[in-house]
Amino acid sequence: MGTATVWWRARAISAGVGSDWRLSEARIRTRCISVSTRSSCCSSPLTLIVSSMPYEKELAAAKKAATLAARLCQKVQKALLQSDVHSKSDKSPVTVADYGSQALVSFILERELPSEPFSIVAEEDSGDLRKESGQETLKRITELVNDTLASEGSDSFPTLTTDDVLAAIDNGKSEGGPVGQHWVLDPIDGTKGFVRGDQYAIALGLLHEGKVVLGVLACPNLPLASIGSNQLHSSNEVGCLFFAKVGDGAYLQALGGSTQTKVHVCDVDNPEEASFFESFEAAHSSHDLSSSIAEKLGVKAPPVRIDSQAKYGALSRGDGAIYLRFPHKGYREKIWDHAAGSIVVTEAGGIVTDAAGNPLDFSKGKFLDVVSGIIVTNQKLMPSLLRAVKEALNEKASSL
Repeated sequence: MGTATVWWRARAISAGVGSDWRLSEARIRTRCISVSTRSSCCSSPLTLIVSSMPYEKELAAAKKAATLAARLCQKVQKALLQSDVHSKSDKSPVTVADYGSQALVSFILERELPSEPFSIVAEEDSGDLRKESGQETLKRITELVNDTLASEGSDSFPTLTTDDVLAAIDNGKSEGGPVGQHWVLDPIDGTKGFVRGDQYAIALGLLHEGKVVLGVLACPNLPLASIGSNQLHSSNEVGCLFFAKVGDGAYLQALGGSTQTKVHVCDVDNPEEASFFESFEAAHSSHDLSSSIAEKLGVKAPPVRIDSQAKYGALSRGDGAIYLRFPHKGYREKIWDHAAGSIVVTEAGGIVTDAAGNPLDFSKGKFLDVVSGIIVTNQKLMPSLLRAVKEALNEKASSL
């Protein structure tokens, strides 16, 4: 955080530069920096103590964007129609909600942060929607986006045209990289879970000079109560918003709520007492390898298999102790699949690395080049987990 002291000579308080002072104060307030002033007399310097709150306004905008996108996705999931499902080259399902979520997030961020250079690295582009076959889908997306904005109520949003929606979607064409600020978005992480009516997440992170500095996970179907095997469900309420910014911890609040709770990863140090998360789909991660690692650790509980970065959120609040992800050979991890979740977990006291123990590098563009897979746990379990992962990978390699 830190403080900065700025000095103005007494003559700067004259009427001739009063407007300059007011402008400077306005700029400071615009940047979400709290200001306190004190002066003894006209001949003494004016001392400003500036206490910075980095990424505060960006986090507020990200929470608003993800919450609105989640509202749109909830509406679509409740009335999911077969005609809403597209097919991409990799054959994964893409829904109207996918495009609508990206358009909403892009629109809100650009509106809330007008003075910032605007760059989004995101999963979707508007290519299919611009074709003749995509016109009906585009109209439905536009209606959903406008309906969702209208439901916000607190702001006077303009009615977006189909061209506005296409432009907002295509804001996501940035390549990212190590320089400047880049938003990283998965408009629906876990699209197969979304189509099934299960877990999914709107995952939004911010990179600054290649490092993740904030993240928001909106998980509309994740219970507010723990999903851990040893926890009693005290509430049937669903819908979680996890968020974190660097150096400030990780928090959870009800989706659309205001009361926030600081979260922390579990403090289990005995692997036999640990439980672990993995992808619901065997096609997304090797269940056999995860099972081998769990056996070597002595984990007794069966795996909890859920879709999306909701796993990161659940782990950040202690629902489980380990998350294992080992994609099949040839798959390259995307930064939008891990940026938001990784900072939520690390700010909650956890560790996120590749299978060799290296930190994830988000500065290389759209892809994460990791060794074998990604592992997530608390600091106490990481040494034994790394040993078990190494043994399991060596055994797998020797058997080929």
